[in-house]
Amino acid sequence: MQAKPARMSRSLMSDIIFPSDTNYHGTMFGGVVMQYIDKIATIASMRHSRRGVVTASSDSLDFLAPVKVGEAILLEAFVSWTHRSSMEVYVKVESENLFTGERKTTATSFLTFVALDEDGKPTPVPSVIPETDEEKRIYASAQERYDARTRRKQQRKLGETPS
Repeated sequence: MQAKPARMSRSLMSDIIFPSDTNYHGTMFGGVVMQYIDKIATIASMRHSRRGVVTASSDSLDFLAPVKVGEAILLEAFVSWTHRSSMEVYVKVESENLFTGERKTTATSFLTFVALDEDGKPTPVPSVIPETDEEKRIYASAQERYDARTRRKQQRKLGETPS
């Protein structure tokens, strides 16, 4: 199976935030942000694997700043690392004030997806080739995140609380 550059999975999404997307502070509900993140990460992982996928884990979601009503939300995702049938996807979320053009990073996340064959079973995926400085930096730390996921999974099997 031929390796693919990370750029081949890069996916972008944007939307405007309306009052129905926000809480009583006038900022976007965290759960709505999570839904956007899962969607864009699904698209990136399907682009990489050209298979149906399922979300296996959400390793981290760090909210850094709020997205306010009337702003645009901008999401960018790409497959940052792969294992046999799993793909780590990095997602960056920004907000944009559409009047001033000011942008700020509002969240970052790592999720893991598993590619499925026609029978719904895990199937191999191509490895990923990082090209940009950002891709290389994220790729270089991916094994550590994979090891942490594996440890958490093993702890749950043993009935322990993951650390």
